[in-house]
Amino acid sequence: MEAKPCGTEPVWVSVALRVLGNALEGSCAPSTVWFKESSQKNLRSRDFLVPRGALKKSFPDGEVPEDIIQRLTSLAVRGLPPMKKCLQSEAGLVVQLDRPAVFHRVLKDLTPYLKPLPSVDDGHDIIILNCAALHSSAHLDAFRLSHLRAAVLADHLAEVLTLTGKQVYRVPTVLCKEVEGFFSQLGISWPCSVDTPSLEDTILGFKDFLKDYIKNSHDVDCTPSPDVISVQLKTFAEKHNLCLQGYDSNLDFFLVNEEDLRQVARLQRSVQETVQTSPCTVLHIVSCEDEFHQQKLDLLWRLMIPSTGDVAQKHLICGPVKVLNSTSPIGCSQYFQLRKSQMLEASVMKYGESVQGESWNDIINSLTSAAIKFELMATPHRSQVNLNLEEANITTKGTKSGAFVMYNCARLATMFDHYNGAVSQGFYPEFPPAAELNYSSLREEGEWLLLFNYIVMFPEVLSQSAQMSTSSGGIRVTANTEVVCKFLVSLSMDFSCYYNRVHILGEPLPHLFGQMFARLQLMKAVQSTLHTALKTLHILPLTQI
Repeated sequence: MEAKPCGTEPVWVSVALRVLGNALEGSCAPSTVWFKESSQKNLRSRDFLVPRGALKKSFPDGEVPEDIIQRLTSLAVRGLPPMKKCLQSEAGLVVQLDRPAVFHRVLKDLTPYLKPLPSVDDGHDIIILNCAALHSSAHLDAFRLSHLRAAVLADHLAEVLTLTGKQVYRVPTVLCKEVEGFFSQLGISWPCSVDTPSLEDTILGFKDFLKDYIKNSHDVDCTPSPDVISVQLKTFAEKHNLCLQGYDSNLDFFLVNEEDLRQVARLQRSVQETVQTSPCTVLHIVSCEDEFHQQKLDLLWRLMIPSTGDVAQKHLICGPVKVLNSTSPIGCSQYFQLRKSQMLEASVMKYGESVQGESWNDIINSLTSAAIKFELMATPHRSQVNLNLEEANITTKGTKSGAFVMYNCARLATMFDHYNGAVSQGFYPEFPPAAELNYSSLREEGEWLLLFNYIVMFPEVLSQSAQMSTSSGGIRVTANTEVVCKFLVSLSMDFSCYYNRVHILGEPLPHLFGQMFARLQLMKAVQSTLHTALKTLHILPLTQI
């Protein structure tokens, strides 16, 4: 039996769905019947619902016995949000939460809501992220937009996986100074260094191994040049009973050059350098045009290092990036400069001649970085990204853009600056402790929407963004790399609607301070959520605009 809450435990939607489902176990399917409401219209009257159609499968005419309703109302479980009432309605079985109590439980301490939910141990604590495009990026011009998309996704995955407690290692290091500078400008945090001399010895050893392997295997020598070694991968896989589920059926001869061996050497070194205290997964993050080649490298590694069979290799494939209405290829640098010029033009149109100087240059760079990352990440990673570089609504307020999120971060920062300025002038008192505030004054629909759909849900969003099917069959995995961007855009839109409608900083009258402080504490929670989510994208939130 779970202990009753003492009123200090964090509240979790996932716990609520599980507990409410278990309470109906035996009469309805647990946890699959209840769902959380999210639309502003439905949240006016309910927070959780079992639709009447689902109830009819277990109860005559869909009518739930009163004793079951009483049992639901009296539930007291750690993590369960405090309930106000449970009743039968035309829509079905409805639960409405004690909203002032939920506001108090959440807003008095935001710490639990700024990190993922406790994760279930999947046995893979060490993740090596291999951003495949970086192996062959000798200069920035060779780094295509599809490569940039893979790098941005890898950068984000490294952050969210680390938040869930994984040990994350990123390979390869960035070797090209041009690419390193571009990454720094865009806010991609990836290690930079040069290959160590010992790598050359490993490559020579690989060459000798392959020559002996071919000789002993009596493979046909179809090597086109002395610098290339031909390997029959399919023969190797069949000989060693390797499962090729998910691999391309055309995978056979691999003409291995020194650059291929160098990539494998880097991966092998990364595995050797990690602390092998638990199973290790190597996640290859690959653009779709390089997928076939990465599969060959996968098998080549297994061939040359048999112990690699103990390392799970998975492939996360990024769909193509297509530039619309363009007759010539667009490079990464050109893409960045174009978006930057558009951000500058939009800012000048809005703010006039004040858009100049060092601080504004930093603002424009931040807006550009946010715009690009949201463009490349808001689409599921397997799907194609379509870029319209002539799009007219790339502005600081386009509601689907990263720049719009940044704009709302700046609005919050400006509001708190105004509050602090008013405190220093004696208009407002100092902010009281969050636990002492009266949250019963938060009765606006938009206030509950921000708390229930975003602040309370943020740990689950972070957990979802780190979920991958690494233990499934086959080599491909899917990840929810788009959820944080979508969450940020949706939160920004609902915050903007609320901010435009509600006057948060009221008149400096004592009888209005209670509601103002409660609203400001809610806005602190919104701001902390925005900043934490942006941090997973390595985007610095704007403090002014």
